[in-house]
Amino acid sequence: MTASAHIITAVIGSGVLSLAWAIAQLGWIAGPMALMIFSFITGFTSSLLADCYRCSTTGRRNYTYMEVVKSNLGEMKCKLCGLAQYVNLVGTTIGYTITASLSMVAIKRSNCFHKEGHDAGCHTSNNMYMIIFAIAEIILSQIPNFHELSGLSILAAVMSFAYSSIGLGLAIAKITERGNHVTTSLTGVAIGVDVTSTEKIWSSLQAIGNIAFAYAYSIDTLRSSPPENKVMKRASFVGVSITTIFYMLCGTLGYAAFGDKAPGNFLTGFGFYEPFWLVDFANMCIVVHLVGAYQVFCQPIFTTVENWCCHKWPESGFVTKRHPITFPSCGVCYVNMFRVIWRTVYVILTAVIAMLFPFFNSVIGLLGAIAFWPLTVYFPVEMYISRAKIRKFSVTWMWLQVLSWTCFIVTLLAAAGSIQGLVKDLQTYKPFSSAS
Repeated sequence: MTASAHIITAVIGSGVLSLAWAIAQLGWIAGPMALMIFSFITGFTSSLLADCYRCSTTGRRNYTYMEVVKSNLGEMKCKLCGLAQYVNLVGTTIGYTITASLSMVAIKRSNCFHKEGHDAGCHTSNNMYMIIFAIAEIILSQIPNFHELSGLSILAAVMSFAYSSIGLGLAIAKITERGNHVTTSLTGVAIGVDVTSTEKIWSSLQAIGNIAFAYAYSIDTLRSSPPENKVMKRASFVGVSITTIFYMLCGTLGYAAFGDKAPGNFLTGFGFYEPFWLVDFANMCIVVHLVGAYQVFCQPIFTTVENWCCHKWPESGFVTKRHPITFPSCGVCYVNMFRVIWRTVYVILTAVIAMLFPFFNSVIGLLGAIAFWPLTVYFPVEMYISRAKIRKFSVTWMWLQVLSWTCFIVTLLAAAGSIQGLVKDLQTYKPFSSAS
């Protein structure tokens, strides 16, 4: 039950905010079908990954994803896995900066709409809010050890469930609202009415990337009595099943509430205006969740770079020396100047990149495309083939390869759709401008 809960809280995150928009692009048939397919693939590959927890020859436990890959596929594949993981971690911290700033802007605009009316402009730039978010992360980034983040992670998980549930409740309320006449269809946004045929193709691919982002995750290891793989398989099945039900409700009810005009982020795109205080609370939950989630994703990057530098320059006082600083009522705190500067620079860089590309759906879609295939499909499949010694060109080997290559092609198409969306957005966007 504990493992299932961890999986649910790891998977359900800001990706849920774009599912109504994704269903609107794909329609009532392809949208739910895509959710179910990604659910099946994630559950299946998680089951394969669970079997790789222990080394097949020595029985030694592998405590990280990279250790599992190295144990089963060798050093080269381990480096490729590390590259994919760290690109995903960096990209996700950028995406979280964008999402958090949009929610902070949404709180201000929600109050403005409540006072001035729904037709008021209430335009606000999100650059200032990205800076505020970055300052908070610079402070929190000085936390030296990952295990000290447990309380923050629990709070983030609670916030994730809170804003997702509020969004679901608001969607149900909007569906039952009198005079709420929206257009939905089996194929989503209509060609020639809402979009051109070319735009339909690109937005559909981007929607697939958004769904992939919602499902992309890597399972944790267990501290339990053997057999851990059986426990993890059950936990993955329960966790992914509950997540899929939740996603299906949010996506389909969001589409039913807004129709083909569903906003890219259904809590910041102002499909909901009232009750404004509940919309504000939901967006505040998003901000609190992402403040914690940012740290969960950036701490492995910090640790890896700092360990590498300590190994590379062990004699450097700047890199290794810790300076004691006394704080009133708090005692002595040891500060490493390299850590302070490096972590500050990293947070600033992610904030600057977020300001340059503040496009929620395009960025989320690209992150989903980048992360889903290598981490969720390719490595689990290849490790299972190696571990089970499946003969090449056998029936099992063939269909596993078909699964992997199909997901790879879909990933490329989703990435292309998201990149096209970024290019289109950049044509009208002025970086660092004060206008919304």
